[in-house]
Amino acid sequence: MNLPRWDRLLLNATLATFADAPSCSVIEHGAIAMHHGRIAWIGRMGDLPAAPATLATSVLSIDGALVTPGLIDCHTHLVFGGDRVHEFDLRANGASYEELARAGGGIVATVKATREAGEDALYAQSLARARTLLADGVTTLEIKSGYGLELETERRMLQVARRIGRKLGITVRTSFLGLHALPPEYRERRADYVSLVCDEMLPALAAEGLLDAVDAFCEDIGFSREETRRLFEQAQRLGLPVKLHAGQLSDLDGAALVAEYRGLSADHLEHLGESGIQAMAAAGTVAVLLPGAFYALRETRLPPIELLRKHRVPMAVATDCNPGSSPMLSLRLAAGMACTLFRLTPAEALHGITTHAARALGLTDRGTLAVGQIADLVVWNARQPAELCYWIGGGLVREVYVCGESVSRRSVSRCWRNAS
Repeated sequence: MNLPRWDRLLLNATLATFADAPSCSVIEHGAIAMHHGRIAWIGRMGDLPAAPATLATSVLSIDGALVTPGLIDCHTHLVFGGDRVHEFDLRANGASYEELARAGGGIVATVKATREAGEDALYAQSLARARTLLADGVTTLEIKSGYGLELETERRMLQVARRIGRKLGITVRTSFLGLHALPPEYRERRADYVSLVCDEMLPALAAEGLLDAVDAFCEDIGFSREETRRLFEQAQRLGLPVKLHAGQLSDLDGAALVAEYRGLSADHLEHLGESGIQAMAAAGTVAVLLPGAFYALRETRLPPIELLRKHRVPMAVATDCNPGSSPMLSLRLAAGMACTLFRLTPAEALHGITTHAARALGLTDRGTLAVGQIADLVVWNARQPAELCYWIGGGLVREVYVCGESVSRRSVSRCWRNAS
């Protein structure tokens, strides 16, 4: 008697494969098989090669429920100490983000809280946020450093990020964001801090295997093109890909700069010009849209969506989860906001949190439902893809699979404030 070929087979599914942009590529009355952590078969139930019970160890009918690839949050600052609720209050009373930053709030305030947090405390509160994203369907997550601004705390943040991935069994990609803000102790020694980041911190963290990419904040209140270029040159020498916070508050032509280094992504982009878009298109650099920050900061200048479409630049969408400008813990909500605020279509927004988000992290083994891809997928309490953008809030996840294994809802849906 032949043993079953597959570990798990889901039947009677509505499969949104995202195989062909810009559509969601839906298969009705579909089936999907998982084996050894990969997708082993996908198609219409009528095309299965034999009776389902003979094909897999576990066979489950999901009654027409929607199945998508696991969601990919390609831009977060998820590991940090404390919060910035008081700044939210100040902004609601009229203070601008730039005013808060220049007055010693903003990023520098979170740096102080993060430096003061021990690793276990930092891990506990950050893990809770990651659990909430997982409960909302996120199975791959990028986490940046940048709230330490000195070697010990940057290392601790990155170690916590790796630890979260091991604990939850999900993929966590790390980005070094040493050029995030100027720490107070270097206020009068800017050049020395840039040298510290480029010549000491980056090589040390890379040698420890803690980095997957290198990022920077290229803005008037951040770091210049020349300072960013110095960082990118060092990253290139170390064999690390680059990405960039660019065009959020001003246009320093950061998108063209990161494209020059064939960067993975340029992120924010409200002030992006057409020359930068053309450079991104030529380099294959993904545009990462962050509607949470746009919303929280009450911005009015939209990213140039029509020009991005015109030049066929792939558009990813992410939460930008951080304590100041985007305290967002739902990637699905970010996709919905991208539709409402940025005028993306639901299909564009959903590609933005699957296929294009994978590309923004340099990953080719996820983001679609296809044979050979990692078996990260989500079963939703929904029947069509647009519902994921349509519903504002609420829990739509029925089940999450990571590498073909079901993730217990009980383990990921606890209140994020109390999880540890």
